[in-house]
Amino acid sequence: MFPIHRGRRLRVNESIRSLVRETTLSPSDFMFPMFIAEGENVKVEIPSMPGIFRRSIDLTVEEVKELFALGIRAVNIYVKVSENLKDNTGKEAWNPNGLMQQAIRAIKAACPEMIVMPDVALDPYSIYGHDGIIANGDIENDSTVEALVKMAVSHAQAGADFVAPSDMMDGRVLRLRQGLDAAGFQNVGIMSYSAKYASAFYGPFRDALDSAPKDTETNAEPVEVPKDKKTYQMDYANRIEAVKEAVWDVEEGADMVMVKPGIAYLDIVREVKDAVNVPVTVYHVSGEYAMIKAAAERGWLDNDKIMMEQLMCIKRAGASLISTYFAKEAAILLNQ
Repeated sequence: MFPIHRGRRLRVNESIRSLVRETTLSPSDFMFPMFIAEGENVKVEIPSMPGIFRRSIDLTVEEVKELFALGIRAVNIYVKVSENLKDNTGKEAWNPNGLMQQAIRAIKAACPEMIVMPDVALDPYSIYGHDGIIANGDIENDSTVEALVKMAVSHAQAGADFVAPSDMMDGRVLRLRQGLDAAGFQNVGIMSYSAKYASAFYGPFRDALDSAPKDTETNAEPVEVPKDKKTYQMDYANRIEAVKEAVWDVEEGADMVMVKPGIAYLDIVREVKDAVNVPVTVYHVSGEYAMIKAAAERGWLDNDKIMMEQLMCIKRAGASLISTYFAKEAAILLNQ
């Protein structure tokens, strides 16, 4: 009779394990972040992110078609802007013929069913590498939000399905919703980076876009530049604040909310999931990707096993959608 309960009965073989598995993954659970560069036939690997490239629009379109064929249904796109187009206003961000706007149009023309979610933040366009407009040594919240509305509307005009504000300015979701609606884009959604922490895991991403904060000495203008993004991105010691931010964004009109980073913040994912009634996206960020790749290259970890385990854990924690640089690799494995 001892023991009556034997948990191992449900683990005897893979058929039984798959029968009772509580969480499953499919390619449609993934969104692939893509970096877009100027030019044609450009494909440059990012040194700190093996297997991830900056691509020109023509090669981005070809990659998008491959992703769609694998079952991936969403891409989150970022652009590397030429230095001569950067300033403190970010005005290139709403140029109707800017790199981002061209990329959106090209992707939607080539693969209309792919969901395109362009990044909405000023850091790729800022000479200072910050997500907003700098004045008096700080990031001006309200003038930055006005700029983000122009940016988001230009993305919608180009054909974006969702806009994805990653800036962490206060009140920007409400203003984006109002701006999109006023421009006739009621059906363009907002995926808000609601709980975006001031994390050291973003290093490789900032290498990819040259979007790290820059020292004052490197700039032409004598402006006091905040040395980091901690006045607007969240303190990683805080939990309740993340739930508050997500709830506020939903109240302001967000259709999805995001927690970023991923694996190190799964407690936050679960709390946000329990607090809101919209889908929760989790960003499995560049540093998390780079660590696995580095360890796998040294033979310390099995890339595929760790990749799938982490993605499954993110989904189990409550993610409806996972933005991950592993999206293509994982989809290939799942399709086998």
